[in-house]
Amino acid sequence: MSPDTTPERLDGYAVIQSYLKSLDTSPGVYRMLDAKGAVLYVGKARNLRARVSNYARPSGHSPRIARMISDTASMMFLTTKTETEALLLEQNLIKQLKPRYNVLLRDDKSFPNILVSHEHAFPQIKKHRGRKVEKGNYYGPFASAGAVNRTLNQLQKVFLLRNCSDSTFESRTRPCLLYQIKRCSAPCVGYISEPDYAALVKDAERFLRGKSTRVQGQLAEQMQAASEAMEFERAAALRDRIRALTQVQSSQGINPKGVAEADVIALHQDGGQACVQVFFIRANQNWGNRDFYPRTGSGAEAAEILQAFIGQFYDGKDPPRMILLSHDIEDRELLEAALAEKLGRRVEIAVPQRGEKAELIANAMRNARESLARKMSETATQGRLLAGLAEAFGLDAPPERIEVYDNSHIQGTDAVGAMIVAGSEGFIKSQYRKFNIRGDSLTPGDDFGMMKEVLTRRFKRLLKEDPDRTGGTWPDLLLIDGGAGQVSAVREIMAEMGVEDIGMVGVAKGIDRDAGKEEFHRTGERPFALKRNDPVLYFIQRLRDEAHRFAIGAHRAKRSKAVGATPLDDVPGVGATRKRALLAHFGSAKAVSRAALTDLKAVDGISDAIAETIYNHFHEGR
Repeated sequence: MSPDTTPERLDGYAVIQSYLKSLDTSPGVYRMLDAKGAVLYVGKARNLRARVSNYARPSGHSPRIARMISDTASMMFLTTKTETEALLLEQNLIKQLKPRYNVLLRDDKSFPNILVSHEHAFPQIKKHRGRKVEKGNYYGPFASAGAVNRTLNQLQKVFLLRNCSDSTFESRTRPCLLYQIKRCSAPCVGYISEPDYAALVKDAERFLRGKSTRVQGQLAEQMQAASEAMEFERAAALRDRIRALTQVQSSQGINPKGVAEADVIALHQDGGQACVQVFFIRANQNWGNRDFYPRTGSGAEAAEILQAFIGQFYDGKDPPRMILLSHDIEDRELLEAALAEKLGRRVEIAVPQRGEKAELIANAMRNARESLARKMSETATQGRLLAGLAEAFGLDAPPERIEVYDNSHIQGTDAVGAMIVAGSEGFIKSQYRKFNIRGDSLTPGDDFGMMKEVLTRRFKRLLKEDPDRTGGTWPDLLLIDGGAGQVSAVREIMAEMGVEDIGMVGVAKGIDRDAGKEEFHRTGERPFALKRNDPVLYFIQRLRDEAHRFAIGAHRAKRSKAVGATPLDDVPGVGATRKRALLAHFGSAKAVSRAALTDLKAVDGISDAIAETIYNHFHEGR
């Protein structure tokens, strides 16, 4: 859809006024665009004509809305059947277009869960993140991987469930270290029967559903019975499990009695910035908290920030039964209806004023206030470091986006290039990228050639996706791990692509490859160093070390994948489950490749069609 055209305009109010005659009272979504066609704002309306007419009034607007109207050169409209549809479309467009005046949730990662897998006779308990495709029961979300790991660590002490993979379980001939330190019941070698292990799984799932008092009572009864029977070793083991269970409950902090399932969402604003704190309450337990720093759309009010946050936060996540807010929002009932439709059951959004729920909000508000204060302090420090960096490297202004590049390989094998990004708010991990080195003509270990390939791919994509440099994805400064040779190679590539106006510095190890003696290389200038105690030097070291860490991690992941790779990975339709079935039946991938069609069809889980696909894959051209 292209922007509607209007006659010659005097100002934004006149532009908006010119659209009113063509609008009706339908619900829908509207977009405001500037003179270059960039989207300034996306909004939804129950009544498009009434909503847009509000903007056409020349007075009564906040400074933020007045600036937005002044910048408006054209508008776009899309009608929907219901206001709920308009709400969903609005949130999708905001996430896609990232308009300047909209509130935008910048951190939208998934949250980890605990999975009790039911695909095995002896279920495994483990951390899970991503799509819920594996059979089993999922418990969460937890605020962070650390919160999951702490809970899993204590659950192992209490319920002695295995966390090893199925392949490790099948290959064991004697119990592992976890059994020795009393964190596993060793089902892999038959130290516990299937019914007894199933009872432990049942108890663990009761606890994760909030039935911890019942589990504790049962353990206490068993301990008493063992003590009376003078089975003192068993009684001591049960005592240790009860203590571990108590530690789990105490480590979870606030455990509300009257709130079984809720997300507690509190907002604090200061100095044009906002922090939203989210506490996850599940099964009457606090499963951690996470802070978010949404972009506030040049000064939005609390109600608008929270409403936008909720719409974007639950776009890819299942909402709980209850959402507790620190501030009321305009379209509370509409959001409840949209979330209920997504979940398939009622969702309540409330702003508590008293009682336990209000205490939860007060605690979240305090955390939001403290987190924003820390963030603002860190941002101020980061601003000073960026200004120092600009002075040290002769830049026209402090860089808003720094990209740091590094390579990792072992004698040229499994080579990976890595890019990390930093800006005024520190590391921007959502913008990190890794590059699998594809150059077949490269000499193994050719760092110059690898860096050329990485930079070529990076800037070709930038030139294709954002040629006008308006999307905020172009760097102001490149830091390259290396000296004059790397800088010269990269400069050559930049010149070929016509992007020579970006600052670039090579960071070499310096004398004795010692931290603090780094040398900095720029095109056409002599190498130089910074004083050992210069905060800017420490900042550059942190950037370089982060790039090195990310590159090594990407390399190790690629190497591990290559070690476990088999020819079966290339067969269409053969995933992890079928691969395990084939290897278990034939013993090796080579045996699978030599198997007859009738033998392939005899494998459990392999249909006739898949068997023919596997056979044809290995026998084409023979």
